[in-house]
Amino acid sequence: MKPLYIYNSLTKKKEEFKPVNPDFVGLYVCGPTVYNDVHLGNCRSFTSFDVVYRYLMYKGYNVRYVRNITDAGHLVGDADIGAEDKMAKTAKALKLEPMEVAHKYTVGFHEMMQKFNNLPPSIEPRATGHITEQIKMVQDILANGYAYEVDGSIYFDTVKFAQEKDVYGQLSGRKLDDMLAESRELKNQGEKRNPADFAIWIKAEDNTLQKWDSPWGEGFPGWHLECSVMSTKYLGSEFDIHGGGEDLKFPHHENEIAQNCGACGTVPVKYWMHADMLLGNGRKMSKTPDPITGKSNSVMPEELFSGNNEMLSKAFSPMVVRFFMLQAHYRSTLDLSDNALLAAEKGYMRLMEAYHTLQSLAHEKKTNPNDEDQQINEALNNAILDMDDDFNTPKALSRLFTLVNKINSFKSGHLDIHSISEETLERMKKLFHDFIFVIFGLLDETQTSSSGSGDTLNGLMDLILDIRKESRVKKDWTTSDLIRDKLKELSIQVKDGKEGTTWMVDK
Repeated sequence: MKPLYIYNSLTKKKEEFKPVNPDFVGLYVCGPTVYNDVHLGNCRSFTSFDVVYRYLMYKGYNVRYVRNITDAGHLVGDADIGAEDKMAKTAKALKLEPMEVAHKYTVGFHEMMQKFNNLPPSIEPRATGHITEQIKMVQDILANGYAYEVDGSIYFDTVKFAQEKDVYGQLSGRKLDDMLAESRELKNQGEKRNPADFAIWIKAEDNTLQKWDSPWGEGFPGWHLECSVMSTKYLGSEFDIHGGGEDLKFPHHENEIAQNCGACGTVPVKYWMHADMLLGNGRKMSKTPDPITGKSNSVMPEELFSGNNEMLSKAFSPMVVRFFMLQAHYRSTLDLSDNALLAAEKGYMRLMEAYHTLQSLAHEKKTNPNDEDQQINEALNNAILDMDDDFNTPKALSRLFTLVNKINSFKSGHLDIHSISEETLERMKKLFHDFIFVIFGLLDETQTSSSGSGDTLNGLMDLILDIRKESRVKKDWTTSDLIRDKLKELSIQVKDGKEGTTWMVDK
């Protein structure tokens, strides 16, 4: 197996990936807080780690992918005390039980992940299903002297931990003195010994909707605690990869490391991975109108699919959006705009058209390897090397598009298919398929329609093209051109070539 290199957010450099246990990979990704519909930035992050999951399996690893559901303990504003729980706030607004809210938005999240063709995780634990384990971790942290109780709430002693363990701040690059200065400006700090301390168990008020019995009275776990518990429960005290959005690096992930190390003395994760943020027309996405244009630059996933947003000129399919996401490296910002999506749509359609053309190409005679073989194999090899270099999807895509030009040249006759060997042709067919569908996770939307199955549409198009072919044989150009023009009005392009007539849906 060729080596894989991953940029480790903890060490700030690329490192050769060496699993804790050979051939087995433990992957944990912070999942959604299910108090609202999943937003597009989350979808970008989850899609990035879906590609990571897919590629690890493609390389032959046995991957256990754990992605949690946060259904308790996440306070408004990502606070650790003095704020309302996000689940409870939505439950009160909708006059529902918190678990109704959790179920509603978990179902919606799963549906959205399916639309983007993201594979389900191996395990999807919920915070509310692991209260006992979270209480146990709090007890362990207390027993090791890195936490203290104040009136039924438990706080992590950040200063003591930082003084005794040279760990806190390594991931985020923040210095404790700076964190202490920032924390002093926050409200509700009175119970803490130090402003930078954070709650790992929070005392419940009389009107708290979600609360559980504990050795310290009724309460609920802090938001950071659940990921510490669930990741190590299912992947072990030391595991391979922990992923999430860049915005989770501090305080969430920094505090996860502190909790795990405070409970068992072990830094839990070898490789930390963070996906960068999604922008809208060059700015951070916000529903607040731009002061110059007067328009919002916020888009929800469903608005992309319906086109019902003032930023968009039309609707875009989930696979076009996924293709758009693949065009940027997961550690780079991704700028969403109507023009960028239109360009991605053209690129996606061109790639799929080339794939179908490639699958139709065939050899009729034996050919010896030559320069064309070398060029094609180099592009294929480099695409694999790009993925081995920190999952570089945009570079790998560019290699495929280099070959798209050759595929189209084979189709048009500018290049003789016999200028490459049968082995090279078969390898190109296989790797094109693997990259597009297995690694990148794209689906072929070019020969399906919303009004019927792909098989039905294919059958109808075969019938229509047969009629058009008969018209051309009879030199009935009026009928032939009428069929082509009417199909074009339906956004179906018909192309006549040396190897016959092909068609594609022009979305």
